[in-house]
Parts: sequence; structure tokens; C-alpha cells
Amino acid sequence: MKENEILLKEQLNDVVMKFVIYKPLVAKAAKAGQFVILRGREGGERVPVTLVDWDAHKGTITVIIQSIGKSTFMFNSLSQGDCFLNILGPLGTPVAIENYGATAVIGGGVGIAEVYPIAKALKAAGNKVISVLGARTKDLLILEPEMKAVSDMTISCTDDGSYGQKGMVTDALRGIVEAGEKINAGFVIGPIPMMKFTSKLMLELGIEPYASLNPIMLDGTGMCGGCRVTVEGKVRFACVDGPMFPARTIDFDELIRRTGEYKDKEKLAVSQCEKDHKCKLGLH
Repeated sequence: MKENEILLKEQLNDVVMKFVIYKPLVAKAAKAGQFVILRGREGGERVPVTLVDWDAHKGTITVIIQSIGKSTFMFNSLSQGDCFLNILGPLGTPVAIENYGATAVIGGGVGIAEVYPIAKALKAAGNKVISVLGARTKDLLILEPEMKAVSDMTISCTDDGSYGQKGMVTDALRGIVEAGEKINAGFVIGPIPMMKFTSKLMLELGIEPYASLNPIMLDGTGMCGGCRVTVEGKVRFACVDGPMFPARTIDFDELIRRTGEYKDKEKLAVSQCEKDHKCKLGLH
């Protein structure tokens, strides 16, 4: 096996791929909530991606990549046996895993993959883990069997009702608490508006909320300043101070404004990539 080699590629849906990669040093040091930076070729973009799983014995790490911009589109065109040029990590501050008692772990879309290692670690620490998984449609719901394996209770939701409970993750969470479940801490990862409203609901329900701000990371080492966030009225950097923060003091409205500034450019880059793409990151 070669360093950075893709040992397994699995397509989870039309836009999401799962990669198992040989990276023994990262696998040995990884903790829940951390991430790596991937680069596919010389001159390519550095892309931070959450560590979904790892196996220190086998020397492997698992990442899940959603095609959003040009670089992630190109990453997902790689095949088993190909290699990423660089993988840097593990980076970021690990999630503080404690015995909270009953915990809620909530993932939206590809955020399900990112809450999985947190749910796994919470369960290992003796917590009761209640997982709520949300997606727009059944096809976009990922890792349900894996989440069930590390959870005491799992509820899946789809916006259109094509699978599981119809509605939002907030509806499911409210229902769980109203049924008598006492939850002490909640961890949520997904689209920023979803994290905003889920965190707000957790506070209303007496649950201490934590949210991961990895969707806004760029450089991943605190150098570019692109992931600056306002937490407790102070500037923080998601990549080095987080990405998980106590959600009660996150300025989500500021985040929503900032992350919407480049959507048109992202769409243009993907469109151009689809038009011109002829190779796999220059590897062939």
C-alpha cells in the first residue's frame, strides 16, 4: 500500500462518496471532531474534510466528500488505487467527550457522517446516545446502519416523507423530549441554518447545545482567516479553536451571510469543471 492511497471508494448517493485511505500516522492520532486537509494535485486547492472514522491497526482513515465546488467534484472523480497528493492532519480541537448522561446527536445531510465519530465516542464514554438523522429525501440519507450501531435510539427524518418520519430534525427532537426523555447535551452538524434553529430549540428544551462550524473552513490552519466566527462576542477561528463550539453564543446570522457570498462562484466553477474535465486530477 502507498501513502495516501484510496483503498476503497463507495458511492453513497449521486453527490456523496466515501473513501477509505491509507494514512497510518493520522489514523494513529485521530480523535472525534478532528479533520484532515486534502490536496489532489500540485497547485490544487487545500480542502478540509472531517475524519469520519479511522483504524490505527490497519492504518486507514475514512472521509466522506460531497461534490459542492470544483475541488470536491474532482476529488470524487478519483478511483480506488489512486492517491491524493497530500493529506495533512489530524487538525482541529477534538470534541470534549464526557459522560453527560443522555445526549442528542443530530446530523443533517452529509453532516450525518460528521456526527458519526462523535456519537461513537459518546457511546464509548458511557452516554445514552439518541441520534436524529435528517435529509431532504431518502436518497440523501447516509450512514443510517452505522449510526444505529452506536446509538440507543435512532430517528430518521426526510423533508418529503420519502423515508422515516416526515419533517425536520427539530420536530423529531421536540417529540423525543415531549415523550419524557431528559437530554443533557446535544451535538449538531449540518447546514448552518439547520444548526441555528436546532441549537435554539435545544436551549428551549433545556439541552446544552454544541455545533460544529466546519462548513466555513478553508485553509484549515488559522492562516487565511476565512473561518473567523463570533463566539461569546469574540473572534474565533473554526479550524484551530473549533470546529465544535458551544452553540448558545455563536452568531449564526453572521455565518449565514458570509457563507452565502460565494455560492454563485461555486456554481460557476463546478459548471466549468464539468465542461472541461478530462482527467483525474492529472493522475492519468
